[in-house]
Amino acid sequence: MDSGPASMPGTEASVLRALDALAGRLAHQLAHLDDAREAGPGLRALAADLLHTVDMGQDVALACVLLNQIGGTYPIRHCVETAIVVAVVGRGLVLPDATLAAVAAAALTMNCAMLDAHDDFNRRVALPGVLLSGDERARLRSHPEDSARTLACAGIGDEEWLACVLHHHEDDDGSGYPHGLPGHEIPRGARLLRLADRYCACVSARNYRRALAPDVALAELHAEHDPVLRAAFHRHVGRYPPGTLVQLTDGGIGVVTYRPAIAGEGPEVACLRDAAGQALAVPRVHRLASEDAIARALTEDEAELRFAMKAIWGSLAAR
Repeated sequence: MDSGPASMPGTEASVLRALDALAGRLAHQLAHLDDAREAGPGLRALAADLLHTVDMGQDVALACVLLNQIGGTYPIRHCVETAIVVAVVGRGLVLPDATLAAVAAAALTMNCAMLDAHDDFNRRVALPGVLLSGDERARLRSHPEDSARTLACAGIGDEEWLACVLHHHEDDDGSGYPHGLPGHEIPRGARLLRLADRYCACVSARNYRRALAPDVALAELHAEHDPVLRAAFHRHVGRYPPGTLVQLTDGGIGVVTYRPAIAGEGPEVACLRDAAGQALAVPRVHRLASEDAIARALTEDEAELRFAMKAIWGSLAAR
Protein backbone atom coordinates (compact mmCIF):
# COMPACT_ATOMS: atom_id res chain seq x y z
CA MET A 1 0.00 0.00 0.00
CA ASP A 2 1.37 3.44 -0.92
CA SER A 3 2.34 5.78 1.87
CA GLY A 4 2.43 9.57 1.86
CA PRO A 5 5.50 11.79 1.42
CA ALA A 6 8.49 10.11 3.01
CA SER A 7 9.87 11.30 6.35
CA MET A 8 12.04 9.05 8.48
CA PRO A 9 10.92 8.66 12.09
CA GLY A 10 12.52 11.36 14.23
CA THR A 11 13.62 13.49 11.28
CA GLU A 12 12.31 16.79 9.97
CA ALA A 13 10.30 16.87 6.78
CA SER A 14 12.45 17.14 3.66
CA VAL A 15 11.28 18.07 0.18
CA LEU A 16 14.26 16.34 -1.41
CA ARG A 17 13.82 13.15 0.58
CA ALA A 18 10.11 13.07 -0.26
CA LEU A 19 10.78 13.59 -3.97
CA ASP A 20 13.34 10.79 -3.97
CA ALA A 21 10.83 8.44 -2.35
CA LEU A 22 8.12 9.55 -4.75
CA ALA A 23 10.35 8.79 -7.75
CA GLY A 24 10.91 5.28 -6.42
CA ARG A 25 7.18 4.74 -5.92
CA LEU A 26 6.44 6.04 -9.41
CA ALA A 27 8.96 3.67 -10.98
CA HIS A 28 7.32 0.76 -9.16
CA GLN A 29 3.78 1.82 -10.12
CA LEU A 30 4.60 2.28 -13.80
CA ALA A 31 6.58 -0.95 -13.99
CA HIS A 32 3.46 -2.84 -12.86
CA LEU A 33 0.89 -0.80 -14.75
CA ASP A 34 0.05 -3.54 -17.21
CA ASP A 35 -0.72 -5.90 -14.35
CA ALA A 36 -2.93 -3.51 -12.44
CA ARG A 37 -6.69 -3.90 -12.61
CA GLU A 38 -7.15 -0.55 -10.90
CA ALA A 39 -4.11 1.72 -10.94
CA GLY A 40 -6.07 4.90 -10.38
CA PRO A 41 -5.92 5.14 -6.57
CA GLY A 42 -2.16 4.55 -6.39
CA LEU A 43 -1.33 7.04 -9.12
CA ARG A 44 -3.76 9.62 -7.73
CA ALA A 45 -2.06 9.23 -4.35
CA LEU A 46 1.29 9.88 -6.03
CA ALA A 47 -0.02 13.07 -7.64
CA ALA A 48 -1.51 14.25 -4.34
CA ASP A 49 1.74 13.55 -2.52
CA LEU A 50 3.69 15.40 -5.22
CA LEU A 51 1.50 18.48 -4.80
CA HIS A 52 1.81 18.28 -1.00
CA THR A 53 5.60 17.97 -1.25
CA VAL A 54 5.91 20.96 -3.57
CA ASP A 55 3.67 22.97 -1.25
CA MET A 56 6.14 22.22 1.57
CA GLY A 57 8.72 24.31 -0.27
CA GLN A 58 8.28 25.38 -3.87
CA ASP A 59 11.70 27.01 -4.06
CA VAL A 60 13.46 23.90 -2.73
CA ALA A 61 11.51 21.72 -5.18
CA LEU A 62 12.54 23.93 -8.12
CA ALA A 63 16.14 23.83 -6.92
CA CYS A 64 15.99 20.02 -6.92
CA VAL A 65 15.07 20.21 -10.61
CA LEU A 66 17.80 22.70 -11.55
CA LEU A 67 20.50 20.91 -9.57
CA ASN A 68 19.50 17.46 -10.89
CA GLN A 69 19.10 16.12 -7.37
CA ILE A 70 16.09 13.83 -7.69
CA GLY A 71 17.02 10.16 -7.79
CA GLY A 72 16.06 7.51 -10.32
CA THR A 73 16.54 6.96 -14.03
CA TYR A 74 16.12 9.93 -16.35
CA PRO A 75 12.67 8.90 -17.69
CA ILE A 76 11.27 8.69 -14.14
CA ARG A 77 13.12 11.76 -12.90
CA HIS A 78 11.92 13.80 -15.88
CA CYS A 79 8.28 12.97 -15.12
CA VAL A 80 8.70 13.99 -11.47
CA GLU A 81 10.49 17.21 -12.44
CA THR A 82 7.79 18.06 -14.98
CA ALA A 83 5.13 17.48 -12.33
CA ILE A 84 6.99 19.87 -9.99
CA VAL A 85 6.91 22.65 -12.58
CA VAL A 86 3.25 21.90 -13.30
CA ALA A 87 2.54 22.22 -9.57
CA VAL A 88 4.39 25.52 -9.17
CA VAL A 89 2.84 27.18 -12.23
CA GLY A 90 -0.58 25.66 -11.57
CA ARG A 91 -0.62 27.00 -8.01
CA GLY A 92 0.38 30.39 -9.37
CA LEU A 93 -2.53 30.27 -11.79
CA VAL A 94 -4.82 29.26 -8.90
CA LEU A 95 -6.08 26.25 -10.84
CA PRO A 96 -8.88 24.29 -9.14
CA ASP A 97 -7.49 21.48 -6.99
CA ALA A 98 -9.11 18.77 -9.14
CA THR A 99 -7.67 20.25 -12.33
CA LEU A 100 -4.17 20.61 -10.89
CA ALA A 101 -4.27 17.06 -9.54
CA ALA A 102 -5.24 15.76 -12.99
CA VAL A 103 -2.43 17.65 -14.77
CA ALA A 104 0.11 16.58 -12.14
CA ALA A 105 -1.00 12.94 -12.55
CA ALA A 106 -0.66 13.35 -16.32
CA ALA A 107 2.89 14.67 -15.89
CA LEU A 108 3.84 11.62 -13.84
CA THR A 109 2.36 9.21 -16.40
CA MET A 110 2.71 11.02 -19.77
CA ASN A 111 5.38 8.64 -21.10
CA CYS A 112 4.24 5.41 -19.47
CA ALA A 113 4.00 3.54 -22.79
CA MET A 114 7.61 4.21 -23.79
CA LEU A 115 9.63 4.38 -20.59
CA ASP A 116 11.79 1.51 -21.79
CA ALA A 117 12.85 3.41 -24.92
CA HIS A 118 12.59 7.06 -23.79
CA ASP A 119 16.21 7.68 -22.82
CA ASP A 120 17.64 5.65 -25.69
CA PHE A 121 15.56 7.48 -28.29
CA ASN A 122 16.55 10.88 -26.97
CA ARG A 123 20.20 9.97 -26.77
CA ARG A 124 20.30 8.67 -30.33
CA VAL A 125 18.39 11.62 -31.76
CA ALA A 126 20.97 13.94 -30.21
CA LEU A 127 23.90 12.21 -31.94
CA PRO A 128 25.04 13.69 -35.26
CA GLY A 129 24.19 11.53 -38.24
CA VAL A 130 22.11 9.07 -36.20
CA LEU A 131 18.48 8.75 -37.20
CA LEU A 132 15.68 6.74 -35.69
CA SER A 133 14.21 4.01 -37.84
CA GLY A 134 10.74 4.39 -39.27
CA ASP A 135 9.30 2.09 -36.61
CA GLU A 136 11.08 4.01 -33.86
CA ARG A 137 9.80 7.35 -35.14
CA ALA A 138 6.30 5.92 -35.33
CA ARG A 139 6.52 4.71 -31.73
CA LEU A 140 7.80 8.10 -30.58
CA ARG A 141 4.95 9.94 -32.29
CA SER A 142 2.33 7.49 -31.08
CA HIS A 143 3.41 7.42 -27.44
CA PRO A 144 0.82 10.00 -26.29
CA GLU A 145 -1.98 7.81 -27.69
CA ASP A 146 -0.32 4.63 -26.44
CA SER A 147 0.16 6.10 -22.97
CA ALA A 148 -3.44 7.33 -22.74
CA ARG A 149 -4.67 3.92 -23.89
CA THR A 150 -2.44 2.12 -21.37
CA LEU A 151 -3.76 4.27 -18.55
CA ALA A 152 -7.37 3.74 -19.62
CA CYS A 153 -6.81 -0.02 -19.71
CA ALA A 154 -5.32 0.20 -16.21
CA GLY A 155 -8.55 1.71 -14.93
CA ILE A 156 -7.92 5.46 -15.24
CA GLY A 157 -11.20 7.12 -16.16
CA ASP A 158 -10.39 10.78 -15.45
CA GLU A 159 -10.99 12.48 -18.81
CA GLU A 160 -8.89 15.55 -18.00
CA TRP A 161 -5.93 13.39 -16.97
CA LEU A 162 -6.17 11.29 -20.14
CA ALA A 163 -6.65 14.36 -22.37
CA CYS A 164 -3.49 15.97 -20.96
CA VAL A 165 -1.49 12.81 -21.66
CA LEU A 166 -2.98 12.48 -25.15
CA HIS A 167 -2.32 16.09 -26.18
CA HIS A 168 0.96 16.99 -24.41
CA HIS A 169 2.88 17.05 -27.73
CA GLU A 170 0.39 19.11 -29.72
CA ASP A 171 1.58 22.54 -30.94
CA ASP A 172 -0.31 25.79 -31.47
CA ASP A 173 0.55 25.86 -35.18
CA GLY A 174 -0.86 22.38 -35.77
CA SER A 175 2.55 20.77 -36.29
CA GLY A 176 2.40 18.64 -33.16
CA TYR A 177 1.34 15.04 -32.67
CA PRO A 178 -0.50 12.72 -32.54
CA HIS A 179 -3.44 14.64 -34.09
CA GLY A 180 -1.98 17.93 -35.30
CA LEU A 181 -4.55 19.95 -33.35
CA PRO A 182 -4.73 23.72 -33.87
CA GLY A 183 -4.02 25.78 -30.78
CA HIS A 184 -7.62 26.56 -29.86
CA GLU A 185 -8.43 22.83 -29.64
CA ILE A 186 -5.60 21.99 -27.21
CA PRO A 187 -6.87 21.82 -23.60
CA ARG A 188 -5.31 24.34 -21.20
CA GLY A 189 -4.05 21.53 -18.95
CA ALA A 190 -2.25 19.90 -21.88
CA ARG A 191 -0.69 23.27 -22.77
CA LEU A 192 0.64 23.63 -19.23
CA LEU A 193 1.98 20.07 -19.31
CA ARG A 194 3.59 20.62 -22.72
CA LEU A 195 5.47 23.72 -21.54
CA ALA A 196 6.60 22.11 -18.29
CA ASP A 197 7.77 19.03 -20.24
CA ARG A 198 9.79 21.15 -22.66
CA TYR A 199 11.24 23.37 -19.97
CA CYS A 200 12.42 20.43 -17.86
CA ALA A 201 13.94 18.69 -20.88
CA CYS A 202 15.91 21.85 -21.64
CA VAL A 203 17.30 22.45 -18.13
CA SER A 204 18.14 18.82 -17.39
CA ALA A 205 21.73 17.69 -17.88
CA ARG A 206 22.06 14.43 -19.77
CA ASN A 207 25.02 12.15 -20.32
CA TYR A 208 25.22 13.27 -23.96
CA ARG A 209 24.55 17.04 -23.69
CA ARG A 210 24.72 19.95 -21.31
CA ALA A 211 21.68 21.54 -19.79
CA LEU A 212 20.49 24.90 -21.06
CA ALA A 213 20.66 27.79 -18.61
CA PRO A 214 17.22 28.47 -17.10
CA ASP A 215 16.90 31.90 -18.71
CA VAL A 216 17.65 30.37 -22.12
CA ALA A 217 15.18 27.52 -21.48
CA LEU A 218 12.50 30.05 -20.54
CA ALA A 219 13.13 31.95 -23.78
CA GLU A 220 12.57 28.68 -25.67
CA LEU A 221 8.93 28.81 -24.55
CA HIS A 222 8.24 32.11 -26.32
CA ALA A 223 6.61 30.30 -29.24
CA GLU A 224 3.71 29.49 -26.91
CA HIS A 225 0.71 31.49 -28.11
CA ASP A 226 -1.10 31.52 -24.77
CA PRO A 227 -0.13 34.83 -23.09
CA VAL A 228 -1.51 33.72 -19.72
CA LEU A 229 0.72 30.64 -19.60
CA ARG A 230 3.74 32.59 -20.86
CA ALA A 231 3.26 35.18 -18.14
CA ALA A 232 2.76 32.46 -15.50
CA PHE A 233 6.07 30.79 -16.35
CA HIS A 234 7.86 34.14 -16.20
CA ARG A 235 6.25 35.06 -12.89
CA HIS A 236 6.28 31.75 -11.04
CA VAL A 237 9.40 30.05 -12.44
CA GLY A 238 11.32 33.06 -13.72
CA ARG A 239 14.57 33.60 -15.57
CA TYR A 240 16.66 32.60 -12.55
CA PRO A 241 14.69 30.12 -10.43
CA PRO A 242 16.11 28.61 -7.24
CA GLY A 243 19.02 26.32 -8.02
CA THR A 244 20.37 28.55 -10.79
CA LEU A 245 24.14 29.06 -10.53
CA VAL A 246 24.92 32.71 -11.24
CA GLN A 247 27.69 35.24 -11.57
CA LEU A 248 26.77 38.60 -10.11
CA THR A 249 27.73 41.95 -11.62
CA ASP A 250 30.13 42.48 -8.69
CA GLY A 251 31.98 39.30 -9.72
CA GLY A 252 30.69 37.05 -6.96
CA ILE A 253 29.42 33.56 -7.78
CA GLY A 254 26.60 31.78 -6.03
CA VAL A 255 23.26 30.02 -6.27
CA VAL A 256 19.76 31.48 -6.37
CA THR A 257 17.93 30.35 -3.25
CA TYR A 258 14.48 31.96 -3.32
CA ARG A 259 12.35 33.67 -5.93
CA PRO A 260 11.30 37.31 -5.59
CA ALA A 261 8.49 37.85 -3.12
CA ILE A 262 7.23 40.77 -5.20
CA ALA A 263 7.24 41.06 -8.99
CA GLY A 264 10.08 43.32 -10.11
CA GLU A 265 12.35 42.52 -7.18
CA GLY A 266 15.44 40.37 -7.54
CA PRO A 267 15.82 36.83 -6.20
CA GLU A 268 17.70 35.86 -3.05
CA VAL A 269 21.21 34.58 -3.74
CA ALA A 270 23.69 32.71 -1.56
CA CYS A 271 27.12 33.92 -2.70
CA LEU A 272 29.72 31.14 -2.36
CA ARG A 273 32.73 32.74 -4.08
CA ASP A 274 33.82 36.36 -3.87
CA ALA A 275 34.85 38.58 -6.76
CA ALA A 276 38.44 37.29 -6.50
CA GLY A 277 37.24 33.69 -6.86
CA GLN A 278 37.92 32.78 -3.24
CA ALA A 279 35.51 30.37 -1.59
CA LEU A 280 33.56 31.90 1.28
CA ALA A 281 33.62 29.96 4.55
CA VAL A 282 30.02 31.04 5.19
CA PRO A 283 27.65 31.77 2.29
CA ARG A 284 26.82 35.47 1.96
CA VAL A 285 23.04 35.55 1.52
CA HIS A 286 21.29 38.65 0.27
CA ARG A 287 18.21 39.73 -1.65
CA LEU A 288 19.08 41.39 -4.95
CA ALA A 289 17.40 44.69 -5.72
CA SER A 290 16.65 43.42 -9.23
CA GLU A 291 17.65 40.74 -11.73
CA ASP A 292 20.04 43.30 -13.23
CA ALA A 293 22.48 42.40 -10.45
CA ILE A 294 22.93 39.00 -12.16
CA ALA A 295 25.49 39.11 -14.95
CA ARG A 296 24.73 35.62 -16.25
CA ALA A 297 23.68 32.10 -15.38
CA LEU A 298 26.51 29.58 -15.19
CA THR A 299 26.92 25.89 -15.86
CA GLU A 300 28.15 23.72 -13.02
CA ASP A 301 31.61 23.53 -14.63
CA GLU A 302 31.78 27.31 -15.05
CA ALA A 303 30.69 27.99 -11.49
CA GLU A 304 33.10 25.42 -9.99
CA LEU A 305 30.81 25.09 -7.01
CA ARG A 306 30.22 21.93 -5.04
CA PHE A 307 27.80 22.09 -2.15
CA ALA A 308 25.15 20.05 -0.41
CA MET A 309 21.64 21.42 -0.83
CA LYS A 310 21.10 21.09 2.92
CA ALA A 311 23.89 23.62 3.52
CA ILE A 312 21.89 26.19 1.53
CA TRP A 313 18.23 25.34 2.17
CA GLY A 314 18.49 23.55 5.50
CA SER A 315 16.43 20.54 6.58
CA LEU A 316 13.94 20.90 3.70
CA ALA A 317 16.77 19.83 1.38
CA ALA A 318 18.19 17.02 3.52
CA ARG A 319 18.58 13.53 2.09
